[in-house]
Amino acid sequence: MALYQYRAANAEGQINKGQIEALNELDLEAQLKKVSLMLVSAKLLNRQNRIVKSMPRREVIDFFFQLEMLVRAGVPLLESLGDLRDAAESSSTRDLCSGLYEKIEAGATFGKAVEAYPGVFSTTNVSLIRSGEVTGQLPDVLKEIVRTLKWQDEMASTTKKLLMYPSFVLVIISAVVFFLMIYLVPQLVGFLTNMGQELPLQTRLLIGLSDVFVKYWWAMLIVPVLLVMAALALAAAVPSVRYQLHQLQLNLPYVGPVLKKIILARLADTFALMYRTGIPLIEALTYCQDISDNLVIQRALVRVRERVINGTALSDSFAAEMLFPSLVIRMLKVGESTGALDSSLSNVSYFYTRDINESVGKVQAMIEPALTVVMGLILGWIMLAVLSPIYDTISKMKT
Repeated sequence: MALYQYRAANAEGQINKGQIEALNELDLEAQLKKVSLMLVSAKLLNRQNRIVKSMPRREVIDFFFQLEMLVRAGVPLLESLGDLRDAAESSSTRDLCSGLYEKIEAGATFGKAVEAYPGVFSTTNVSLIRSGEVTGQLPDVLKEIVRTLKWQDEMASTTKKLLMYPSFVLVIISAVVFFLMIYLVPQLVGFLTNMGQELPLQTRLLIGLSDVFVKYWWAMLIVPVLLVMAALALAAAVPSVRYQLHQLQLNLPYVGPVLKKIILARLADTFALMYRTGIPLIEALTYCQDISDNLVIQRALVRVRERVINGTALSDSFAAEMLFPSLVIRMLKVGESTGALDSSLSNVSYFYTRDINESVGKVQAMIEPALTVVMGLILGWIMLAVLSPIYDTISKMKT
């Protein structure tokens, strides 16, 4: 984009001056015509090369939605991008539309233009756009991309909902334990030791644990963070470690099955979309490998693709992995026999989406009382350790 200083005349011949961003003078003249101004002169002030590295998912959905509506209404793609650029509320959307406009105006296809923004458009979406251009179904493909992105946004929200509550409660429990061990228990130690009697085992354990917290509280805060950072760095550097961590993620009690269903639902939905738009099966499996960040699922899809290339049926290739549930295998077999693979995969996505919403509710219903019990046990042990010697002293005084 370039910043121009312009002089333009209105219908009455009055001169207006101002500054506006445009790709070139022709684009500047077109923008001024939209507001009933005729360009008299223009001066290039500077050229800005803004590279859009990423965009919020909501803005990407909004971009695709508006573009789909314009293209379906018969507005040429280049003009649609220009309208979106002029009406954009955020700078990132404006810069994205400007960059796409410039590339397409220079002769690139829409699929080639979006490929230049890997942080905004996934490889799956790029492939779908190319397929839509070749088959003449670009409006339908854009509509499907919008639907998929909305669904993915809902799944991301569901995942956050699943993990946010236990994380929040865990932080609260940790803060309470720190407060009790570092502040409250040391206040009671002097009182308990001045009672002049032998302290029970649980009281001595509580005092010893409190001493550890008081002396090494900094280590208890820093070491877990360092361990997590070290584990993440090791996982990023060593694929075998990353594989084990991802396997552990899928095997977590209660949470693991829900995360697996989210991955499989997204896989089925995207696979169905790519198959529906005419992308070859082998190519669709290749793109599906990038849908999930889980290395266990990725490697399983690589092996599935190799079996399909060697002539094995798609359902048998998935069944050989022992990773995918029977529902996925049955729907694949039905899709292969009827020729409606996309419909069968859409059913898988539907059933898993419904199960995910139910499972999240069940997990949250189980986590809340479980964490409450943990908090009660911690507080109960501390109260027992504190009140036990006091009760013994009072009992001896009565006798």
